[in-house]
Parts: sequence; structure tokens; C-alpha cells
Amino acid sequence: MQTPDTDRDNLARVGLVAYGVIHLLLGWLAVQLALGDREGEASTTGAIQQLAQQPFGGVLVWAITVGLFLLALWQAAEAIFDHRSEEKSDQLRNRGSAAAKTVLYIVMGTSAARIAMGSQSGGQEEQANTLTARLLSMPGGQVIVGVVGLVVLGVGGYLIYKGATDKFLEDIAHSGTGNAGTAYTWLGRVGYVAKGIVIGAVGILFGYAAATHDPDEAGGLDQALRQVLEAPGGPVLLGALGVGIAAFGVFCFAWAKHVD
Repeated sequence: MQTPDTDRDNLARVGLVAYGVIHLLLGWLAVQLALGDREGEASTTGAIQQLAQQPFGGVLVWAITVGLFLLALWQAAEAIFDHRSEEKSDQLRNRGSAAAKTVLYIVMGTSAARIAMGSQSGGQEEQANTLTARLLSMPGGQVIVGVVGLVVLGVGGYLIYKGATDKFLEDIAHSGTGNAGTAYTWLGRVGYVAKGIVIGAVGILFGYAAATHDPDEAGGLDQALRQVLEAPGGPVLLGALGVGIAAFGVFCFAWAKHVD
């Protein structure tokens, strides 16, 4: 007989596999960009679009879509029914984090569903520029966009901190994984730091867009990675980030395997 905890763990396993696939594809796109391929969009949307173009891609994208929505359900359940943390402060922090992840996975799942249904809407860069333009047109728009940039930069910095200090292992223990192996831990370290650097770069782009009052300066993952490419030693750094993002994908597979 399955318990509510078992149902949540099953949701987590399927969702984490889908999340891992997206990061493997994103890492591959970043490496391709570093090697000179400028055609594809190196973003989560671009990764799903690349998958859609493969044999049986439509089926695979629908599977990813379902996985992302299951991941959202898992986080929603964690936010509402979390009882694994005994300390009140820990419960509040974990529930707040789970609620934010729920929204993120719903947005990603919705984007994947649109691609699965054949939508040709713009990628993440166009969406980011459109959103930034709307925010900048509001009263106090520059401040709002600047705050968004600071928040995104803070998220990136926190991911780097989690990877560098093994803080992410607390999340794994919270989901029931227990002790992690050495290879598993290193995948998490590399993956979290790489993700943090890229997300931090997105935050910097939003900050620059606020300072210049130019929505075209904002952007998502693709524009952030292309900015990395233009830096001194950019191809090498971008290739390393691509490998790190892919490592996070493998880490998700390992996490899914050990959830119990």
C-alpha cells in the first residue's frame, strides 16, 4: 500500500529525471556554442526545442512536460505538507523554497507544453526583453528591473555558495536520500557552482538593462552564455560551464535514483 510520502517520492523521481535531461541538453548546447555553433538558443527553451527536432522528439517533449509538472506537484506537496523538519524555522524556509520552485517548474512545464503542441513563439531571450520593456515602462520601472537583477544575482550567488560548501546535501537529506557518495557529491558541487555562475550572469544583464534603461540589454540564459563567450578565454570558460551544467543533469539522475 502506497503512502503519501511514497507518492511524493515517485513524483520526485520522474520529475528529477526530466529536469536532468533538460540540463544535459542545455550543457550540450553551451559546449556547442563554445565550439563555434551560433545557431541554436542555449537556454532551457532551446534545449527542449532541440529535443523536439529529434526522432520521436514530440513524444520525448511530452514526457519532459509531464515530468516538469510532476516536479511542480512534488514541490507543491513539500510546501503544503512538509513535516520532515522538526524546527519551525526550518519548516518555513523549506516550504518557502518549495513554493518558489513550484512556480519555476510550472513555468518551465508550460513552455515545454507549448513546444510539444507546435508553438513557434519566441524563445527566452525575446520573452525576457519583452518583460523587461514592460517593467521599464511602468512608474519606477528602472528600480523594479534593478531589483529583479539583484534577486536573480542573489539566487546565482546562493547556488554557488550551496555548491562550494556542500549545502545542497541538506536538501538531499531532506528529501530522504541519506548519505551521498563521493562522485555524487562532486557532481552536485560542480553542477551547483556552474548553474550559479550562469544565473548570476543573467542577474547582471538585468542590472545593466536597468542602468541603461534599455530592455534589449536584458536576457536569459542564452544571452548570458554568449556574454561569457565574449570574455577573455570565453570559449574555454563557456565549455567548462557547459560541462558543469551537464554534471548537474547527471546529479539529478543520481538524486532521482536515491530518493526514498
